[in-house]
Amino acid sequence: MTILRIAGVEMPRIGLGTNRLENTEAGAAFIREAIEAGIRLIDTAHTYTGGESEAAIGAALAAGRPDDLVVATKGGLRDARPATIAAEIEASRRRLRTDTIDLYYLHKPSDDVAIEQSLEAITRAQDAGHVRHIGLSQVDVPQLERGRAAAAVAAVQHHYNLAHREHDDLVDTCAAHGIPFVPYFPLRDDHPALGGIAERHGATPAQITLAWLVRRSPTTLPIPGTLSVGHVRENLGALDIALTEDEFAALAEGPDMD
Repeated sequence: MTILRIAGVEMPRIGLGTNRLENTEAGAAFIREAIEAGIRLIDTAHTYTGGESEAAIGAALAAGRPDDLVVATKGGLRDARPATIAAEIEASRRRLRTDTIDLYYLHKPSDDVAIEQSLEAITRAQDAGHVRHIGLSQVDVPQLERGRAAAAVAAVQHHYNLAHREHDDLVDTCAAHGIPFVPYFPLRDDHPALGGIAERHGATPAQITLAWLVRRSPTTLPIPGTLSVGHVRENLGALDIALTEDEFAALAEGPDMD
C-alpha cells in the first residue's frame, strides 16, 4: 500500500526532509515545486539551517497551501525543558507563518528532563490550538510507551535505513500500534545488493532503498532530504516499485552479507 494516514491526512508514503533548505527565493520555489510533484509531508525543525528551513517553507506557503499537506517541525533538541520548548513552538509558528503547526515532534528526549515534562509544553500548545498533532523523535521503545501515556502520539521519527537497523524494534512497535514511523537519513548508506536489484527494475539504487523501506513495515514513511525537484520525483517513483520476496530478503540481510 503506497498511501498512509499521518496527522489526519492520507498521503503518499514518501516525504521530504529539509535540513539543508535555506530561506531564499529558490528555496521557497523548490518547496512549491515539490508539492506540485506530489509531496504531502514536509519535515523541518527549529534548528535546521538556523531557522531558515522553517522560514523558507513559510514563505513558500504564504499564498496558500493544499488542504492535504502536513508540515512537521520539531523542538527541544538541545534543551527539552518545557519553557524552552514553548518558546521554540512560538518561534516555529512565526517562521512557518501559521497559527497551528500540523505536526510537532519532541526532537530528542533529555537525560535531565522527564519526557512527560517535555511533552507538557507541547500538549499545552495543542490545547491552545497552536499544535494539531504530536510526534516523538529519537526515542527508544520504553520512551515511546511513556510518551504514549502522556500524549496521543501521531508519528515517531528516527534514523533508519538499510545499514542502520538498530531500531528494528521501534519500527515493529510502531507498526503494532498503527503509528507512522518516519525514517530520516533513509538514503545515507549503501548496500552491496542494491546495484543488481536496481538494474533488474530499471530503477536507481535510491529508489530500491525507498521501496524496501516502504515494504519493511506498513507504517513507514521515509523523508529523504534533497534540494532537487528531480530527486523528489525520483523518490516518489519508488512507490511504483514492487520488490520480489527474494529481493526484499537479500536487502534485509544487511550490508555485511557475502
